[in-house]
Amino acid sequence: MDQKECKLSAVMRDKVGKGSARLLRKNGQIPAIIYGNMSDPKPIALSAKDISKRLYSKNFMTTILTLDIGKELVHVIPKDYQLDPVSDILIHADFLQVSEGSTVTVHVPVRFINENKSPGIKQGGKLNVVCHEVSLLCPANNIPDSITVDLNDLKIGDSIHMEDIRLPEKTSSMSQLNITIATIVAPISGS
Repeated sequence: MDQKECKLSAVMRDKVGKGSARLLRKNGQIPAIIYGNMSDPKPIALSAKDISKRLYSKNFMTTILTLDIGKELVHVIPKDYQLDPVSDILIHADFLQVSEGSTVTVHVPVRFINENKSPGIKQGGKLNVVCHEVSLLCPANNIPDSITVDLNDLKIGDSIHMEDIRLPEKTSSMSQLNITIATIVAPISGS
């Protein structure tokens, strides 16, 4: 599990619930839970500073994290997190434990290339992005940073669908194959 891997320290939590979670946050820690891999959920606490730094870095939700929990190293991928509705500060995280050979469902951003080579855009058309990210099922150790869509030959009125996108090996779409990713739309004429 070496692709996009990051190591963080964590400790097991004895107590769960609202009161203990508040106390953890007051002491600079974030309550979290690890589930999956056919084991019981494990309540843990992480340094608020360390996990927040990872949260606001690129590709947090598609990065394998190695949690050092005492004498145990656990490979996880973030599955959900909660932010305080007022301060926007991280208050809780959920992690899915993964192992070698695991497959995971992730949301991966869509990246567009060759906009300047698209005949439709050269004629004044605009790129209308319908899906900014796609849901993929892929090996945990081979999560793509993004999915690339080439706009090289697109004309006004053309569209790209999920079925048109070439995915990495052993990766499949969890979205419908006929879902529209982007279209080239005609320029709006002024009156």
